[in-house]
Formats: sequence, structure tokens, C-alpha cells
Amino acid sequence: MTVLVDTPVWSLAFRRRSGNLNPVEYRLAQTLAELIGAGQAQLLGVVRQELLSGIRDEPQFRKLRDLLRAFEDPQLSADDYEQAANFHNQCRARGVAGSAFDFLICAVAHRRGWQIFTNDKDFSRYAKIVGVRMLAVK
Repeated sequence: MTVLVDTPVWSLAFRRRSGNLNPVEYRLAQTLAELIGAGQAQLLGVVRQELLSGIRDEPQFRKLRDLLRAFEDPQLSADDYEQAANFHNQCRARGVAGSAFDFLICAVAHRRGWQIFTNDKDFSRYAKIVGVRMLAVK
């Protein structure tokens, strides 16, 4: 099982101390650690960019950048971007709006048969329309 991990989950794991997490957040961080340990976690370049954006402290930026370099970006193609636009159009037609990044995550996961791991509630709305698979955390 390969899982495409969204920004909020990475952020929980890398930017917050585990003692400050509520039980749900702690389970998310633990699940991410298990996925990483099993070699099942995938990171998109746009998610990498989101995670690194806004870090003012240069040493902290370098530390996170170096941690994230352990993950290779999946190779994207024109088909991924076209599918993302198609998903955007399908969702918009049903009254569901989303960001270009969100639909790119959906397209990449869908085209490869991967699951998406996020706590962003928007993805459950996208999933109902475009059929992406979400990783359920117990």
C-alpha cells in the first residue's frame, strides 16, 4: 500500500512536539511514522514547498529540508495535471471548490492507485465525487 501524505499530517509530525498533540493528532503522527518505516509514504513537491514555506529561521528551514530530502518526489506528467483539472471541473460542477494543490494530490493518488492520508476534511468531499481513496486512521 502506497500513501500520498498531505501537508497537515507532515506538519503535525515535523513541526509540533508530540507532547502538544491531542489524541487524534497523536494517532495521525504515529500512523505517519509507521508508513515511513514501512516505506509507504509519498511526498509531492507541492507539499514539500508548503511545508518549507514561511519558515523564517534558516537553521530550522535547513533541518526540515534535510529531513524531507529522504523522500523522492514522484515523477509527474501532463496526465497528472490534466486529471487534476478534470477533478476540479467535476467538483466545481457539484458545488465543491478546492485548491489546485488539492486536486493535484487527488489526481496523482488516483492515477497510481494510492491512498491519500490527510486530516483536511475537504478531501472527504472530493472523494465522494472523484473516487479517490482515503487512508482511514483508527
